[in-house]
Amino acid sequence: MSRRRPVSEDEALLFRRAMTGATPLTARAKKPPPVPPKPPKPPPKPLPMPPPAPALPPPRPKAHLPALAHGAAPGVDKRTLERFKKGEMTVEAQLDLHGMTQEAAHAALARFVERAAAAGLRTLLVVTGKGGREGTGVLRAQVPRWLNEAGLRPHLLAIHRARPQHGGDGALYVLLKRKR
Repeated sequence: MSRRRPVSEDEALLFRRAMTGATPLTARAKKPPPVPPKPPKPPPKPLPMPPPAPALPPPRPKAHLPALAHGAAPGVDKRTLERFKKGEMTVEAQLDLHGMTQEAAHAALARFVERAAAAGLRTLLVVTGKGGREGTGVLRAQVPRWLNEAGLRPHLLAIHRARPQHGGDGALYVLLKRKR
């Protein structure tokens, strides 16, 4: 570090003349502190399913409802049915039954469909799994039967095997009736 030399009288006089009429700065302009970047927004949380409705007897069908089979959808317009079969409708809720016993899977499926229908959802995905090497899973065979039972059938319009991106033969699309 170097030392300053003393200022002579002439230099001090010159400096004072040069500064005549200048207004002193009161304080240095301070920069505002940097604003920290906003943390990224967390991904939206899925909407919770509403609590189950009070136990009411299942709605009585006005007439005998035909059993649903893959691709058959009485009462569904052609355009909607094609979109449904191609997996072009947005899946609004999903249930994965992997690893459940038949009893647990049956109860979970019934709760899932009833809650989804009460919430006004339209398109569901039920993942059953493909089963063993032969592709004959117990849940895969039972889920279409359970969906055709008297308690759930009045809520449904159609069922169909899912597209490969949603599980293929190990999953089903379920189309619910509109809530009116």
